[in-house]
This record gives sequence, C-alpha cells and structure tokens, in this order.
Amino acid sequence: MIKKWVPAAFGSLLALSLAATGCTGKQGDGKEKQVTITHYTIDSPDRTFVEKLVPAFEKLHPNIKVKITKAPYEQFDSKLQSSIAAKNSPDVTSHWGYGGFMEYYSKGMLMDLTPYLGDFKASDFNIPEDVMSIYQVDGKTYGIPLNSYVTVMLYNKDLFDKAGLSYPPTDYEDKSWTFDKMVEYAQKLTVDSKNLNEAQYGVDFGFGERDQRPQYFGAEVYSEDTWTNGGKPSEINLTKPEVVDAYKTIYGLIYDKKVSPTPAFSQSVSGQYGDPFLSGKIGMSVVGSWSLAAASNFNFKVGVAAVPYNPNGKVRSVLYVDPLFVLKDSKHPQEALEWIKFLISKDIQEQSIELSGGNPPINQAAAEKYYSHFEGIDPNGIKQVFEGAYKYGFESYNHLISNYSQINELFINELSGVENGDKRVEDVLPVIQTKLKELLDRVNK
Repeated sequence: MIKKWVPAAFGSLLALSLAATGCTGKQGDGKEKQVTITHYTIDSPDRTFVEKLVPAFEKLHPNIKVKITKAPYEQFDSKLQSSIAAKNSPDVTSHWGYGGFMEYYSKGMLMDLTPYLGDFKASDFNIPEDVMSIYQVDGKTYGIPLNSYVTVMLYNKDLFDKAGLSYPPTDYEDKSWTFDKMVEYAQKLTVDSKNLNEAQYGVDFGFGERDQRPQYFGAEVYSEDTWTNGGKPSEINLTKPEVVDAYKTIYGLIYDKKVSPTPAFSQSVSGQYGDPFLSGKIGMSVVGSWSLAAASNFNFKVGVAAVPYNPNGKVRSVLYVDPLFVLKDSKHPQEALEWIKFLISKDIQEQSIELSGGNPPINQAAAEKYYSHFEGIDPNGIKQVFEGAYKYGFESYNHLISNYSQINELFINELSGVENGDKRVEDVLPVIQTKLKELLDRVNK
C-alpha cells in the first residue's frame, strides 16, 4: 500500500472501454439468473443520487437488480456493523462513515477483488495506477476508486474586495503565497466585535483531521512505519517539540492571532449546511473540496486558491479518495463489480457530477466537466488547484490508519478543551499521547 498520490499519471488520458456484458450463470431454460445486489450509502443528496442511475444499469444488465440502502452519516458505521453481524451485509459500499479503508481491511470486512477483476485495467477507466494502489495490500485489490476530493482554499471575493486585498493564487508553485501571508491577509479581513452581525474572521484553517494537521507544518504525529505496517504506528510523536509547535500554531490562529473563529462562533453562524464559510463571515476557508458542491448556496462571490506554501512542510493538501468496496460476505461479487465499473465509466461519472451537485470524478476523462461545473468560478483555476493538490498531497489519515474511528474520537474529546480556549496544547498533548498508546496497545494486539 502506498501513502502518496503521484500526480504524473494524471497527465495521460486513455480511451475508455467498458464491456457491458452479463456475468452470471444460466438457468435450466438457458436464461441468465437474476440476482439483486445492495449498494449501501449515506442518506444525503450527494450520495443517494445513485438511485437515478440504477435504471440505466439494469437496462444494460437485465440479470442484475440494484437495491440502494442508506443511513445518516452518524449511524453509517454502526448500521454497517449490525448488518454484517446479522449476516445481511450489503454487497457494495465505501468508507463513508468515521472509519476508513484500513480499519475495514483490518476487521476482515472486505473482499479480495483480484480473482474477479479479469482483464480490468485502471487505465481503461482513466484511473492513475498510484491512486488504484492505495486500495491494494500485498498485491491484492480491495477497493476501486470512485471520487477524488482534495483540500482547497475557498475565499470570499466580496470581503477581499472590501479590504482591498488581491486574490490569492491558484498556482501551487507560487511561493509568495505563504502561511504567514495568509495570516497577514486574515488579520486585515478580521473584524473583532461582540456583535454577531458585525463580527467576521479572516481564516478557518480546517486542514484534514485533528491528528493530520501537524503534517502541514512538517511534523508527524505517527512513525513512518505506519504507512507500511497496515496502518499501525509503532511510535506516537505528540510530545515532540515540532508537533507541539504545530498545534500551538493551529490553535494560535484562534486565541493568539484571533483571526480564526471559535467553535462557538462557527456553530452559531453555520446554519443548515454546517459550514461557517457559507455565512459570509469568513474570509478564507481551508477545507475539503466537497464544499465546492455548495457553491450554488453562496450569497457572495467565491474564489478557489492554492493552500499556502509552508517552507517547513512538503504536504499542502489532504487527499480524500473514496473507493467502492465489495464486502466479504457478498454472494454476488462479479455482479457487484459490474455495478462498480458502470459507476466509474466516463459517461456515468459525468452524469454523476450533475446529479450529485459536484462530486469530483476519479475517471480523469470526466475531469474537465467537473472543473466547469461551478458557476462563477474559473474552471482553469479549479483545475490548477486540483493538479497542485495532487502533486503536494497525502492521503487522509482516516483512510490509512487502522481503528481510526476510536483514534479520532479520542482526539476530538481531548482537544475540545484546547479548541474552546480552556486548556493549553502543551498540557493536553501528553494526555493524548498516553491514552493513544494504551488504545493502540489494546486494539492492535
């Protein structure tokens, strides 16, 4: 398994060849047996749109019926585990809950697809091999990429214009756009006021999960062997000076520089979409590219920019590659694979961009349509940001680390005091270090 997305493979787009062939056995009368496969997803419009694709697939594959089941994000993992325990697991799903690929793999939930792939080639679907290999372990394939999100910086053009600031660049090679420059901009965009209607903040720096954020500053919470040891770190580095300094810088944006919103402020202005940036009270937001899908809901002009350059770190983007898995208990893996191949074909990925509101396709032949999807945002700028994010990206920790849902819960609980301004970073990190070691010793036996 690899941890890095090597972008060179994105340079070439190969022709798509999708064979719409049946794959089941015959009945006594010579007709193919009809089977039903289940696709389990999150109950949200950017995922449940697949229901609209089912008729076209079933027309191509009259022997295969597809049933869509769903659960809220908060219940996704628990309902999946319950269905597996009840011997009623779905056939196809993804890591759309708190856990990720390596957690599912370590729990023995995933089917090895290698025997069913036949002449399947990632290049036939314009999937770079290095992306495909994220979901391979010891030469065996356990997932096929579907969507490819990255970290982006969104910014409020109206607030920039009002402050007389030039727009940040989309070019990742422009090293004038630094973290310090971002803070300087943020100070000019911040309006410190106890009146909620007047208050605004310069930047919301939501880079990755809590344990991955130090990576932006060149600091590593986990030992290097984590990425070659099944997502199981041998050492935790939370008390190392560079890690402590990284966290102090991150939370210093809130309580020292006072250019980032407090959790209380964010919650008060987030509204139904749960994103404070949409309130128009945040100048810049470093966030996953899924927030672009809400572009039609912005009541201000929005731009997309590169995540700032940091001389201490090589990683500037978290990559969120969502795959599709066939669960180990599936009785119809070949039919499930036909459904997956259908969903990653160029035409269906292009349709999915429209139906989902802007899910980024893994099939790079459909990428141009994605870049042009967002009204009022320069397609070339989005393309340049994505290409830079691929080049300087690292796959999300929650996809690569075993038992991540428990680790994530620990970080959320223990860092809440720091995030609320009640505790100091240097006091909390040793506590997390001890508890995390105990947790990993217990779950990784």
